[in-house]
Amino acid sequence: MSQQASLPDDDNWLLDDNDGEETPRPSEVRKPWKVLIVDDEKDVHTATRIALRGISYKERPLELLSAYSGAEAFQMLQQHQDIALIMLDVVMESEDAGLRLVHRIREELDNGVVRIVLRTGQPGQAPEQEVILNYDINDYKTKTELTTQKLFTTTIASLRAYENLVSLEKNRQGLAKILESASDLYQLHSLREFASGVLRQISALLDIGTDGILCVRNDNMVGRPELEILAVSGAYEYLAESGDLSNEPHLEAVFQQVFKEKRSIYQHPYDVLYISSRNRREFAVHFMPQWPLDAVERDLLDVFCQRISAAYDNLYLYNQLRSAQEATVVALADLAEFRDTDTGDHVLRVQKLTDAIAEEMAGDNHYPELMTREFMDMVGMASILHDIGKVATPDNILLKPGKLDPDERAIMEQHATIGAQILAKSAQLVEGASYLSLGSEIAGGHHEHFDGNGYPNKLKGQDIPLSARIVAVVDVFDALLNKRPYKEPWSMEDTMKYINGRSGTQFDPHVVAALSRLVGEDRLPVQFGD
Repeated sequence: MSQQASLPDDDNWLLDDNDGEETPRPSEVRKPWKVLIVDDEKDVHTATRIALRGISYKERPLELLSAYSGAEAFQMLQQHQDIALIMLDVVMESEDAGLRLVHRIREELDNGVVRIVLRTGQPGQAPEQEVILNYDINDYKTKTELTTQKLFTTTIASLRAYENLVSLEKNRQGLAKILESASDLYQLHSLREFASGVLRQISALLDIGTDGILCVRNDNMVGRPELEILAVSGAYEYLAESGDLSNEPHLEAVFQQVFKEKRSIYQHPYDVLYISSRNRREFAVHFMPQWPLDAVERDLLDVFCQRISAAYDNLYLYNQLRSAQEATVVALADLAEFRDTDTGDHVLRVQKLTDAIAEEMAGDNHYPELMTREFMDMVGMASILHDIGKVATPDNILLKPGKLDPDERAIMEQHATIGAQILAKSAQLVEGASYLSLGSEIAGGHHEHFDGNGYPNKLKGQDIPLSARIVAVVDVFDALLNKRPYKEPWSMEDTMKYINGRSGTQFDPHVVAALSRLVGEDRLPVQFGD
């Protein structure tokens, strides 16, 4: 007899199951093998249960289910998709009810892994050779030949075959999910988003509940807990407020052990994965499967952890690149501010209001094809470059306290083209959309008018980039509300009257509507006006 399968002692196997047994601890309880007995004779169910009572395979007990017709069995198979073995009678509500059920299992349910042992008391009704050739069954037995020992052998052999098939299918599906989930993780652009994504993907990979914690280890970081919670889900959501594991001492000890030993630990129900990255950050993930994980699931998680590590390294590099771009944008904005002291606070207000209006418009589903995640992330920061071209404007024009004459106005208007060209040239050094490419659109287009009467290219309507249409409204709104060398500040009422009066001519009506709602509902992101 295999060491992995056990049969009850011959003298005691009919005793009550609970005699002399201790209730196992939760961590020792393992998912049972489900065996479905399908027969219209009650005595067959009873005899089978007696013969199989106490049997276990790989320390997992049997859970015996009963159905008394083919139709009832089909319903149970729909409810229990993890049935490993079916012991199936042929003749029940009809002479071929069992054979019809085999066909429905394989074809309608598309279940090719459950093992089916055909048991018949009337072999003449279903000749063995014909049935084996024409139906996808795994064994054929007459009821008279199934002694207790043979029933034990047939059961264990069927469970072993089922386990191998399930392992192959788990590997196939698991690897597919890992590839899919890794792709999703590469799209996440913040550490907390990334952490939440990891919890979701582990839940999907193992087909388990959503209870979980992702924690990062912070060594020698002043003011931060040593084990900082980045994401929680399900039963652990209450930990989000504290941000640490002080309320879960046992779990905290397991996390500490994982970080100390630098390996994943499976102590069901305290399963914790260890993930390290190339930049020396360490993460640990706790999740709560119903049953202890098998070898296939652990192997899949090892592969998944490697993908998580690579995805985090990608996130780190992305954030480093984005930080470098932001530093460049701020430096360019500082350059403009150095010559025009009025622009310093102005560009910061423009940034925040641009972001707010973009969010408002996205919520109204305006221009959904343009309101991409990339656009929403960058448009505010890019907006601070809208007047970068003024670095080429002479001081006597840029700082003139009075109204510009026509010649001076023509020189001043050149700043839109100059700014667009400077930023476009720099943007060529960065592949894809960037703060610089979006800034070039804004610098060159924020003085265009919706009706085509603006400058420098007299673009009209949606030919003007969306980013520039937003900043066009924001720039005028802030300029009117604040003092300039050539004017005193306007009131909010007069400012909004001016902007609303130019909706559809100078400005995009959707942008104006979004600004009007923010003003009317007192939701402006910063204080405007002196």
